[in-house]
Amino acid sequence: MAKYDNCQFKNPDYTDICERVVKHGVSYRYANKFLLSYFKTQKFDEITWKYIQPSKIKYHREKEKKANNVLLGYVPKMVANLKEYKDVYDAAEKKYGVNREIIAAILLKETKLGRIKPTHDAFIVFNTILTRTNPKTSREKWLHKMSKTNMAAIIEHCYKKGVKPEQCILPSSYAGAVGIPQFMPNSFVYADSYKRDVADLNTMEDAIMSVAKFLHKKAGFDTLMDFSKIEDIAKIEEDWYEYAYRHDNASFVYEKSRSGKVYSCFTKDSPELEYLKNYVKKIMRYNNSSNYAIGVIRLAYEAHKGLKEE
Repeated sequence: MAKYDNCQFKNPDYTDICERVVKHGVSYRYANKFLLSYFKTQKFDEITWKYIQPSKIKYHREKEKKANNVLLGYVPKMVANLKEYKDVYDAAEKKYGVNREIIAAILLKETKLGRIKPTHDAFIVFNTILTRTNPKTSREKWLHKMSKTNMAAIIEHCYKKGVKPEQCILPSSYAGAVGIPQFMPNSFVYADSYKRDVADLNTMEDAIMSVAKFLHKKAGFDTLMDFSKIEDIAKIEEDWYEYAYRHDNASFVYEKSRSGKVYSCFTKDSPELEYLKNYVKKIMRYNNSSNYAIGVIRLAYEAHKGLKEE
């Protein structure tokens, strides 16, 4: 019988993951069983591998404008959701200072308020990326590091819950995002529950609280957005799409990345957009796409109007 009393693997990445989780309290035996399981590390997700290729990501970004426009038709469902879970949204706003409409808009964009059901296994998703990525470019290095971080987070999560490795199945998107709010496993620390001891991201109540906590803790979102300070979000959104079409490397809010990459900044020299820019930045901590963030605010704005009209 194997002792499983160390972190020596043929795959050095597995060694790193094992050492990381053991430092966080996972037993050597559990870590080894997980990383040696045929069902967790010898199965691969071909759809994931196909859709994370640069050409597919570019295609997705180009289609996001259309996706935002389509989702405007779901605003009545957002309003209905905001009413159905009013007590939960009240609690989220009070505890974290994040607008209910922003939370609902994110949940709509992520899974159409829970209507889209994930069909992948998060661990297999990240293992596929890890084992097939040759970390040479900056993007490949990021994918490699991100996969290891999330694999470790999943092992720790299932160990703490007392789940056997082969039963540790976290239904996810092809990108490894979990639950109604589509949290990456390394963001489970931001999960919060409405009334239960342990948060369940597959319930609407806990999804609402978790999005609010994420934005509050990670993005410094602590003051409710005043929608009256945005004069015409529909026109701003359309102007942004036109700008992004005409400029390579366009960003709604940034002039330069941390690595020094220069962007064409839509809001540069536009003091009248400063208030909106501040909140777009916060939402981009949830998803770093300008299209995503401006789409969230447009949906939230329309839902805010819908609530006032009823």
